[in-house]
Amino acid sequence: MRTRHAQATTATSTRATRAGLITALSALTALAAAGLALAAPAGATAKPSAPAQPKFLSAAELPPHPSSAWTAGRVKKGVPDELKSCFGGALPGHDSRYREFRTELDTGAVQLTLVAASNAKAKALAERLNKDMRSCAARIEQADPEIEAESRDYGTLAVEEGAHVYGLHTETSYGATDIHLLSVGRDGRAVTVVEWGQLGDFTGAPVKAFKKTTTTAVKKLY
Repeated sequence: MRTRHAQATTATSTRATRAGLITALSALTALAAAGLALAAPAGATAKPSAPAQPKFLSAAELPPHPSSAWTAGRVKKGVPDELKSCFGGALPGHDSRYREFRTELDTGAVQLTLVAASNAKAKALAERLNKDMRSCAARIEQADPEIEAESRDYGTLAVEEGAHVYGLHTETSYGATDIHLLSVGRDGRAVTVVEWGQLGDFTGAPVKAFKKTTTTAVKKLY
């Protein structure tokens, strides 16, 4: 830069000084850019990859059926109708996918996974689903006076961030009875609900095998 002493310089020397200054600044800029390029980690300009989707149970991981093999459907987006009666209010607004399972008889199952925006929101979602499950039987009876419903709490499972297992039995006024086993589990941002059901009551419910299925389901999420 010019100072007060620069008044004595000629126009030629002034132009030379300016040219030298511009050259020096250009060199410093180039060096700074090179330094930033060297300091940047490899692949820094690459777009972050999308997080992996939670994995689902296979047919072989369902509670064994005494006389029929399980068949697994394809994974679909959305929420299955059979879970809306107990959990409908808590399910919208999340990245949800589900897979249905069938046997050749009256036994069926479904697994739903929901991915929340954060671990904290996933924890809150799991708590809401467990709360809804505990009140499901009462809400079924309130919605339809022709149905009697009873729920049972089969306790928690120590897997990842935890899982909880329930039983739900319904009987209509004309004698139809259904038994369901349901579970809610979480691993990080992913929450899964597993439901198994068939005709009958609590005596035919494979609680031990269903707990194993739930443990596998939560472990497989990530």
